[in-house]
This record gives sequence, structure tokens and C-alpha cells, in this order.
Amino acid sequence: MKKPDLGFSMNDNTHKEDQEKENSEEAKEGGAIEAGPMRRARGRPPGSKNKPKPPVFVTRDGPNALRSHVMEIANGADIADSLIQFARRRQRGVCVLSGTGTVTNVTLRQPSSPGAVMALQGRFEIISLTGSFLPGASPPGSTGLTVYMAGGQGQVVGGGVVGPLVASGAVMIMAATFSNAVYERLPLAIEEDEHVGGGDQGEGSSSILPAAAAYNNLAPPPPQLNHEAYSSPFIPG
Repeated sequence: MKKPDLGFSMNDNTHKEDQEKENSEEAKEGGAIEAGPMRRARGRPPGSKNKPKPPVFVTRDGPNALRSHVMEIANGADIADSLIQFARRRQRGVCVLSGTGTVTNVTLRQPSSPGAVMALQGRFEIISLTGSFLPGASPPGSTGLTVYMAGGQGQVVGGGVVGPLVASGAVMIMAATFSNAVYERLPLAIEEDEHVGGGDQGEGSSSILPAAAAYNNLAPPPPQLNHEAYSSPFIPG
């Protein structure tokens, strides 16, 4: 019995198998392998840890901030007048902490009798220099300089400066400046103690005012003994 002809031969099947093998080998050599969808890794990616925050810089001073200054007074300049001009131009109060250098021709206040002064001629080495100045009107005794000096033979003299304090060579001053000043009248009144914590301020309480007007809103001050009174009759001309 003769088998029916199916229309293809064994040679055709062999040729197809060879072509499939060649295609698979070319795909492997070319790297054209299709990959499935990539899974997203869990957790933080590398290098994404919390980084330190940059520091915060304050570029403006507060109203009650103090500024430190190292001041150099030139040879032949009046130390007191230089500090007064600095306070007025900068509109800041000046608190002198210390000073070093040499001064000449100093006039000091004598505590023995009111209004008496002592004029010292010659060169003196500064041992201690303190004081304060305000740019505007100030209560009596709140401004001025106090100096202690050593003479050529080791004697020490000092007191409140009531005249020019002329630098003989460079004088270095360490000072602090401020913009606000709190004026206090002591002793405190009893009524004020009762209002502490309640927000009320009675008569005699403290007041925070700008340094330029720390004393302008108070009662008119009595005559001042500051460095502007160079024409005092007690100071020799």
C-alpha cells in the first residue's frame, strides 16, 4: 500500500532547523537578549544620607549687642575729645575698658575740695584708664575718664580727668560700644516693687532708651563736669 504524499520532504525540515540554530547563535553573539521589567531596589540609594545643614550666620546685631573695639589714638591727639567725636559720629555709647601708652600735661580733679584741680606737667605712663561717653545729653557723672598714671620716679597719681589728656605717642584703648542704655534711679521705689511682674511701671522705674537720647526725656540735668567744659575757670589757660 502506497503512502500519501504530504507535500514536504525531510530535507525541508532539516533546512528549517538549521536556520533556527543560526538565528539563535546570532542573537547570543549580538547580545540582543530581551530582559523582563527591572524591579526597583528597596531602601535609600547610595549617597543619599542626611547631609549636615550649613551653619546660620547672624549678619545684624541686636539692639542691645555690644561691639568690641581696639582704638589707636594718634600722637598729639586729645584722648577724651577723640572718644567724644567717635561716640557722636557713630551714634553709639562708648565704654572704655583699658588703655596703654604715654600721656602728657594732664589736669585732674582734686577730691579734697569741690572744683579744685591739679595740673601735671611732663610725661606719664598709663596704668589704668576707664570711663564712658554717650553721643547725646547724659546724666551728671555718667561720662568722663578716670586715669591712673606712673611718673618718671615711680610715683603714682590719678583721678578724674577734667581737661585735655594728650597722647604722647600711640595710645591703645580697648573699648566696647552699645546703642541702648538703661537709665535707673536708685533706690527703687516701694510702689515699683509691688508692680513687678504685672507689667506696670511706676515712678522711678527703669527706661530703655537709645544711647543718643538716653537722658533727653528725663528732667533737665544739672551742670555737667564733662570734657566739653574746657573753659572752666578752674582750669589754667
